[in-house]
Amino acid sequence: MSPREAFLQRVKDAVAEGNRAGSSVPLPERGNVGYQGGGPDPVQRFCHELAAAGGKGYIAPDAEAAVRTIQSIVQSHNARKILLTGGGMIDRLDLTTKLKALGLDARTTDDVQANPREEFFTADIGITSVYRLIAETGTVVLASEPNEPRSASLLPPVHIAIADRSQLLPDLFDLFDLFSPTATANKTLPPSCLTLVTGPSKTGDIELKLVTGVHGPGEVHVIVCGG
Repeated sequence: MSPREAFLQRVKDAVAEGNRAGSSVPLPERGNVGYQGGGPDPVQRFCHELAAAGGKGYIAPDAEAAVRTIQSIVQSHNARKILLTGGGMIDRLDLTTKLKALGLDARTTDDVQANPREEFFTADIGITSVYRLIAETGTVVLASEPNEPRSASLLPPVHIAIADRSQLLPDLFDLFDLFSPTATANKTLPPSCLTLVTGPSKTGDIELKLVTGVHGPGEVHVIVCGG
């Protein structure tokens, strides 16, 4: 075997060794350590924690109530240009059609592909579905998808998130458990990007004064349908 062949063989052997599955000691069971839960009424707990973080929560018993709530928020801001993502509760409520019937300039992210940058920055309100809600902290969990870009919740000054009651999880640990190795039987894989939003954007970097709306929307409204 030539020196070149010997070198290449050592590389192949090292690659084969590196591709072998490793082994590690299993982590101990966490049990209930750190688990807070959502209490006896997770929907009310979510709304309470969201309000404490500066957001506003609404409980809509049905689709009509959800649409009325959105209409009220839109009218309170004299908003005309509404940007909506696709999928989830937005499609279930046929929300784009209903907002257009009210005379609003309602467009989906699919409608603005020609000039998305301008449309995202000039929208008065961004409306999105959610991946999950966390009752313990009043947190909205968003998953980035082609028809649900993160910018729809980040760039407009007002963000409205619409969720179904079934999407509410009691505790943040419950979100992580969805993707744990023990959940592989359900084949639940995490999205490529998860964003956890707890109330409006805030910063205290400038003279240690809390300022909202600097790095994202200044208002966050969350509507829980079927609550």
